[in-house]
Amino acid sequence: MFYRTIGGTIMETNMAKAGIHPDYHTITVVMTDGTRYETRSTYGKEGDVIQLDVDPKTHPAWVGGVNLRKTGRLESFTNRFAGIASVNKSPNATADAKEEKKDEAASA
Repeated sequence: MFYRTIGGTIMETNMAKAGIHPDYHTITVVMTDGTRYETRSTYGKEGDVIQLDVDPKTHPAWVGGVNLRKTGRLESFTNRFAGIASVNKSPNATADAKEEKKDEAASA
């Protein structure tokens, strides 16, 4: 609630509609290593516990990623797109090669 003045009269006003917002209460979060902390959430009921399967201490995005060589995904990608490198040469690649041949012929 907040108060505002209209024509010199102080009026009490609600900022939000009543009865449409979820209950915001304290819950306990348990990390994968057993660390516990309390936070406020709309999850469950007051005092509920969330047991995390993945957290910042164990997820690959935060601890160094996945080694793609061990999973075989890197080799699969390389095999699938191996021919693209030869097709998509830059337009200057042939000009550079011709200049190198001219330089070799001139120096010989």
